[in-house]
Amino acid sequence: LLRHYQDPSLQHTLQHRWMNDKKNIKPEIAWSQFRQRFAPGFENVLEIRVHKGWYSPGNLLESLVFRWVFIPWLQAEIDNYVNRVNTTAKRADRNKILPHGVPNDIFQYPDDYGALDFKIMADTNAIEHVRSLYAPRGHDVFKFVPDDFAALAAEFYGDIGNPPVSQTNVWEVYLQILQRFEHPDTFDRMPRDRDAEWGHVLTMAEDDYREEHLELIPNLENLAQGREGYIYYGGVNNGLG
Repeated sequence: LLRHYQDPSLQHTLQHRWMNDKKNIKPEIAWSQFRQRFAPGFENVLEIRVHKGWYSPGNLLESLVFRWVFIPWLQAEIDNYVNRVNTTAKRADRNKILPHGVPNDIFQYPDDYGALDFKIMADTNAIEHVRSLYAPRGHDVFKFVPDDFAALAAEFYGDIGNPPVSQTNVWEVYLQILQRFEHPDTFDRMPRDRDAEWGHVLTMAEDDYREEHLELIPNLENLAQGREGYIYYGGVNNGLG
């Protein structure tokens, strides 16, 4: 829908087909570097304590507390990593003709680096419209724990002093909040059938229905046929692949 909004010539055509193999080089490089530089240390932080039995995915309370503590912390760490990468100049490579400098600066001021500006600024109103249609902020799929569980977790987090979560104390925060959930005084504040009322968030993302050939959304057509079929390559062959 956003592509249709930005380019009326694409109206009534499907715009979410994946590219062919090896047509996504830059994102693949970024993902590979992320996996090599960022992920191993954090994976170790998680695995060591899991192997010690501090967390079991099959335990509902442990899973929910884990989500409430670890997901925001990991997201913040990833955001910091992305910001650091985008605000740090890469090492110069004389064998490449791409502009050299801080990625954010090149993106914002391509003319200063002798580069062409190919970006298309999307209308924020269009983004909000599409989000409201297909990804409303309040939808359950965006809640990694139920609302009433989150309220209790926030209360217990306050009880321990709202410590900033870091790599050195994340498991300690998890254990202290979990202990409060497991305390007998808390049982009356939780649903009697926790599996039914809280457990659905753990299975919501499971892919229970798979089909190789999905039907088109009503009123849409396949992409204009390129040289190798219904595949979108960008500017190749006048945008037809």
